[in-house]
Amino acid sequence: MSTAPPELACPHIRLRDGARPVLLGSRCADCAEHYFPPCRSCTRCLSLKLEPCELGDRGVLWSWTIQAFLPKAPYNGGETAETFQPYGVGYVEMPSGLKVEARLTVADAAQLHIGMLMVLTLAHYGAPERVAAALTFAFEPEGGA
Repeated sequence: MSTAPPELACPHIRLRDGARPVLLGSRCADCAEHYFPPCRSCTRCLSLKLEPCELGDRGVLWSWTIQAFLPKAPYNGGETAETFQPYGVGYVEMPSGLKVEARLTVADAAQLHIGMLMVLTLAHYGAPERVAAALTFAFEPEGGA
């Protein structure tokens, strides 16, 4: 069994305790506006004083849809028209009020509703047959689907 950390496709994830993912963003030191992904200047007050910050690992589903067809380029999920499986995508409102667009682990409309609690998780990124598949972030319903 390998104890090496997983290959993360997104540089804005930190693994707490080596396993639990948390999103990393930035926060303006002058007006407290939060950003994801991290940025260098504040669009709210124009400050250049942004600091790295953790955005958390939980939020509330703000809006969602089911992606039912293979996205056009530059999407590079590794699927073909024949192997594509629909997936959920949504905006999750983090405790700071920031809304993060993310893939959802659920693609069944009967299991999703606005206002439900969501938890950050890791999901495979790229072709599923890839031996050393990279991981990215996604959100799943708290307590499972």
